[in-house]
Amino acid sequence: AIISLRAQLNNALKDRGQKLSLNDFLIRAVALSLMEEPEVNVSFADNAILQHHHADIGIAVALPDGLITPIVKRANEKSVQDISTEIASLAKRAADRRLKPSEYEGGSFSVSNLGMFDIEHFTAVINPPQAAILAVGGTRERLMRRDGEIISQQEMQVTLSCDHRAVNGAT
Repeated sequence: AIISLRAQLNNALKDRGQKLSLNDFLIRAVALSLMEEPEVNVSFADNAILQHHHADIGIAVALPDGLITPIVKRANEKSVQDISTEIASLAKRAADRRLKPSEYEGGSFSVSNLGMFDIEHFTAVINPPQAAILAVGGTRERLMRRDGEIISQQEMQVTLSCDHRAVNGAT
């Protein structure tokens, strides 16, 4: 359903030169999920665990000499289109090495998406002081049974890595 919605929205946005990615939708979904599950929206500070009231999502961006995670601040308050615009700006400035420390330090959670590199599944490493990260693989067409019929559907594998000192595994 999200792939169909993305196609519809991209068709409507093509005159503006903007194209939404699946990652943009995922960032929005993660941000809203963190608001519903606040015990996961935490990070470490000295000897304390901070619970955040906003979803500040780090987006993994590969650079020639490493990885950086610029932060989409208050992603829970932004539309998918706003998130898309902000990610494009942050990624460009990261590639140009023009990010300010305030744009890549902190954050309450990160998302690392390797789907565009045809990676189906991986486990991401948590970015301290955050306590969790979501690894996102690419979509694959799968045959599955629904209501007694075999259908073709897009599927995506995601893996959540959590620091159990801060995030209860049962949560």
